[in-house]
Amino acid sequence: MMKNYSNKINTQDKKAIQLFTDIGFKENFAKTLIYISKNGGCSSFEIEQETKQRQPEVSAAMQELIGKGWIIKNDFRKKRKGRPVQIYKLAFPLDKILIKIEIEKIRELEKTKKDISILKTLIKRKSH
Repeated sequence: MMKNYSNKINTQDKKAIQLFTDIGFKENFAKTLIYISKNGGCSSFEIEQETKQRQPEVSAAMQELIGKGWIIKNDFRKKRKGRPVQIYKLAFPLDKILIKIEIEKIRELEKTKKDISILKTLIKRKSH
């Protein structure tokens, strides 16, 4: 049975969403991740409504989140006929996801530093 969610995006969540975008994630990705983390299992329609996103934005965020293995999708069958509703929830707690993000960003930083070091070496050789 689906719950009536009241965990809307608040001021603290908006700050978290801004920080996610500051470190390179798209806003729709951040909004979707934050909303799912607050609400356990929820449908894409609920995410659209509560985060004020369009369906294509939520769909794109879901594909990326599923691709990273951070959320899982389950079918929820209504008592009435019709297609089941897909319910999304975190694959593991948000703090574990943040650890994965931290590791990913540190690797990116190390690669950037290495590339800059190589560039410095190349430029020194060229200027002599």
